[in-house]
Amino acid sequence: MPAAAAAPSRHRPHEDVQALFTGTLFVGLGVVMFGHVGLLSGGTAGLAFLLHYATGMSFSVWFFLINLPFYWLAWRRMGAPFALKTFAAVGLLSLWAYLIPRWISIGALAPGFAAVAGGLLVGAGMLMLFRHRASLGGFNVLVLYLQERFGWRAGHIQMGLDCAIVLTAFALREPVQIAWSVLGAVVLNMTLAINHRPGRYMAV
Repeated sequence: MPAAAAAPSRHRPHEDVQALFTGTLFVGLGVVMFGHVGLLSGGTAGLAFLLHYATGMSFSVWFFLINLPFYWLAWRRMGAPFALKTFAAVGLLSLWAYLIPRWISIGALAPGFAAVAGGLLVGAGMLMLFRHRASLGGFNVLVLYLQERFGWRAGHIQMGLDCAIVLTAFALREPVQIAWSVLGAVVLNMTLAINHRPGRYMAV
């Protein structure tokens, strides 16, 4: 068998650590952009945004708490390494979402730009995590399991779930904010659908 066709080597521990820090930082920047203009994302982050807007309690706290029930599925279905890296990724994102607004100040941010740039940042960060067999918990665990089990594209499944979450926000957000949020969800999940296909690049 030619060397190019040989099975890829597994990611080394320091490579996984780098991916966890970089991926969650990218997602954290996107989340901060969404929050600054009152947008939402999908999945458990979207639920955390809704609860944050409804109660005033920190997004970081809600995001960490909402994901707690999903670690069992991650451990049982995807294995201990995946579950542990997912727990670390959720913790890091909660930390970044708390710290980034204290490190940078955003004077003006157009909602349309926040939707597109934030969606790209979150999608790129999630892609890094997926390729190192980690996720951000919640729906990420479910869609990755469905992709590995049935070959369904993670981005397409996530897009449907995310749009459903965003559409429930009409009670708390203005219609224009919902529209921008849907755009952000589409940009995010098209990034995943194009770059994370079964058989093209599988996490090792």
